[in-house]
Amino acid sequence: MLFKKIVSVICAATISVSALIFPASAESETGEMRNISTMQLVRDMGLGINLGNTFESCGDWINKTVKSYETAWGSPVITQNIIQGYADEGFGVLRIPVAWSNMMSDDYTIKQSYLDRVKTIVDWTLDTGMYAIVNLHWDNGWLNNFPDDKTENMKKYTAIWTQLSAAFADYSDYLMFESQNEELGWNSLSQSESYSLVNEINQNFVDIVRSSGGNNAKRHLLISGVNTDITKTCNSLFKMPSDPAGRCAVSVHYYTPVTFALLEEDASWGQCRSTWGTDADFKELNKYMDMVKTNFIDKGIPVIIGEYGCPTKNKEADSVRLFLESVCEAAYSRQMCPVLWDITDLHYSRTDCKMKDQQLKADF
Repeated sequence: MLFKKIVSVICAATISVSALIFPASAESETGEMRNISTMQLVRDMGLGINLGNTFESCGDWINKTVKSYETAWGSPVITQNIIQGYADEGFGVLRIPVAWSNMMSDDYTIKQSYLDRVKTIVDWTLDTGMYAIVNLHWDNGWLNNFPDDKTENMKKYTAIWTQLSAAFADYSDYLMFESQNEELGWNSLSQSESYSLVNEINQNFVDIVRSSGGNNAKRHLLISGVNTDITKTCNSLFKMPSDPAGRCAVSVHYYTPVTFALLEEDASWGQCRSTWGTDADFKELNKYMDMVKTNFIDKGIPVIIGEYGCPTKNKEADSVRLFLESVCEAAYSRQMCPVLWDITDLHYSRTDCKMKDQQLKADF
């Protein structure tokens, strides 16, 4: 199993207990909601991976068909074997980013064929025994307009989550909803106004899901931090929503330093780094992970690192492995679930249905 060395070293005892508390995921197909906390559920997820650059692709140049959107940013049509491969490589949760506006009418009704395709991917994911996280992703950036027309944008946001809540109402607790990706937080507003709007949107998300019937009254929910930035989300102005079920986790992302974790070539604002692993790098990593632990984990609030990762182009292979291993271990050892950002054939081959760098797998 992928990552079994890290998992066994860090918390062999936790895994032993988890095996007793969480039997193999037959419940994922029966629609049952187990009597477990969100902290327990996040630990049971283990380590995750993103189905990136697939259902969140968007652009006016794309033909308005389900297949065109699915493949527009380089992904093949997703097959059941691709999804099974993630589980076979040891991942415990698949995050499925989606741009819901791709196939949507003027009254914000999502086209059924698009929704059905995402449901198929979720079904395949749950069939493997993995958890699934479905979100509202960047979606061509319409959430950036919230400060300019809050009423209309909240109407659209509410319509999306009302439809998704209804569509997945009977799914088990192996499905988690995530309120948004990285767009909640606006420089056009004052700090207090921005945080207030973030908190309001996240509260609306919880209220929509909880009032929608079925298993959603108890569904575990993932709350987007402020731009999913660790420092911003750890600010006291950020508030977790009030939840009658008490089943919410918080999502932050980790791409630090950006010159290594994001840049593939030099930019006007920074020089691309090809290596990672200095004492200063480890100090920085531990500083941010400790910050998250202190502000959330230690207060009983579960955390999912919804994205972390780095490209491989113009990077030293050993540094890529070290970075991915180190971030993963730093998060997991602090009781968080790290979810690797991946796009077609970056770290996982959607042709061979296995990790591309088998040394990375072996190192884990």
